[in-house]
Amino acid sequence: MKAVFKGKKISGILGILPDEVSYFDDEVDNYAFPPKQTLRLKKVMGFEKHRLAKADSTVSDFCIFGLKHLLAEGKVKKEEIGAIVVVTLSPDYFVPHVSNIIHGECELPEDVLCMDIAQGCCGYLLGLMQSFMLLDVLKDKKVVLFNTDVLSHKVSKQDRNDYPLIGDATSISVIENDVNADDIYFELHTNGGQRNALIIPAGGFAMPSTSETAVMKEMEDGNRRSLDHLHMDGAEVFNFVQTKIPPMLEETFQSLNIRKEDIDYYLFHQPNKFMLKKLADKIGVPYEKMFMNVVENFGNPSGASIPMNIVYNIRSLLIDNNFTCCLSAFGSGLTWGIMVMKLGGFDFCDLIESPY
Repeated sequence: MKAVFKGKKISGILGILPDEVSYFDDEVDNYAFPPKQTLRLKKVMGFEKHRLAKADSTVSDFCIFGLKHLLAEGKVKKEEIGAIVVVTLSPDYFVPHVSNIIHGECELPEDVLCMDIAQGCCGYLLGLMQSFMLLDVLKDKKVVLFNTDVLSHKVSKQDRNDYPLIGDATSISVIENDVNADDIYFELHTNGGQRNALIIPAGGFAMPSTSETAVMKEMEDGNRRSLDHLHMDGAEVFNFVQTKIPPMLEETFQSLNIRKEDIDYYLFHQPNKFMLKKLADKIGVPYEKMFMNVVENFGNPSGASIPMNIVYNIRSLLIDNNFTCCLSAFGSGLTWGIMVMKLGGFDFCDLIESPY
């Protein structure tokens, strides 16, 4: 899918983090591997620390906390909101939807449209796409986009492949119409044949969670996890990213008649530092233009990865400046995409902690 959106902009982003920090060095004894061997991964993969939601916290806790913060600060007003879109892989319930919970707890007007989207790594791009389309009918109203996950609840603490990577985070983006905004180019691709490279086998209707699916087992890779746990085939995902992303970027820049040097920042989804370094080398982008520090500070926060990348690395620059940015994400689905757009002139761009 390819599209060009006209007259749309992001006017602010808020990042919300759990206040609990877990350090990689303290987790090495969880795994069935020699600690010295495990610690070698620290520098290569960018493992330092990650943020973890409390065991009884849900995504709606973070979303409500963040939206109430924005309302209290006057960053957005209830009467300005035309729709709320929630992108998550970890809903509180099958029914009601997270967007309905937010709507009720924040006492939003009854004409506010509520929508949930199940999407992981490409969740920010897909959420922006949906928000831009809604703005065509909402006119002077705004869309509040939530990207939120607590996937640490679904990862085995004895899985060295997956547990050090995962971090919990929520982002809230306010999106609105602006006739003066530059065009936004968007492209998204999917290969469902590779869908099992990122999977939680049990928990849905195809394989409901039972006492049997919860049994921990040692897998072929030496890690212990159950069928209720998230697993990523790291080698397959790595090869997929290195194969699909460089040609997509090259073709996009050619079609837009821009050079890669014209991009101020490459704000990419952050699976791990190793993968991003290899990707930057392959496409010929200097490291200072492609930040790689989200995983080492927060863990991989799924669909909130790109907005967390933005608020952590350039939030102080986005109030008074404008930048040409390339947003790209890749992962669960398997799905990959790109968005080229101007970022800047924000009303706010903040990062806060929550007690959840």
